[in-house]
Amino acid sequence: MKFLLFLAASLLSFCTSVSAQNRKPPPPPPPPNFNRDSLPYKLNPDLPVFNILLKDSVTTFNSFNIPKGRPIALMLFSPDCKHCSDAMDAIERGMDSLRNVRFYLMTLSSDMTGIRKFYNDHGLEKFENIEVVGCDYDFFYLTFFGAMQVPDIALYDSHKKLVHFFEPPFTVRQIYEKLMQLH
Repeated sequence: MKFLLFLAASLLSFCTSVSAQNRKPPPPPPPPNFNRDSLPYKLNPDLPVFNILLKDSVTTFNSFNIPKGRPIALMLFSPDCKHCSDAMDAIERGMDSLRNVRFYLMTLSSDMTGIRKFYNDHGLEKFENIEVVGCDYDFFYLTFFGAMQVPDIALYDSHKKLVHFFEPPFTVRQIYEKLMQLH
């Protein structure tokens, strides 16, 4: 029995280290003469297909499954970022005005414990419109939007077309005003 427990623990340790080794390293920062006008989101306003590893650290969500019909907000955050926490607090306080928006929160951090802590600390389970919280393990957000800092929000309309890309600092009022321009 001890041998089986030892074998199982060894196998789990090996799988975890192999999984960590197979993760992509973060992409290098853009060169100083980087042209932000050539970023993919500026060339194509459609919501792209990307994957998010959910906070359960097993399930992968694909953006192809995001339905049309309601505005969409992709938010890049870091679980240990005070500005991200403050932005999430503001969004929570203003959720009445954003209740029609489907939120998809993603981070570049692979620290699932930190992601779950952020989720629990903010009580995000009580918001039906926060659809997904997880890890952007392919660094999609970084390369597609050229994100230089967190938090930011990419706001899409109900037809999955980009409305606005918010870089910090932004307010819930600014998000709400962009939504009102859609009507």
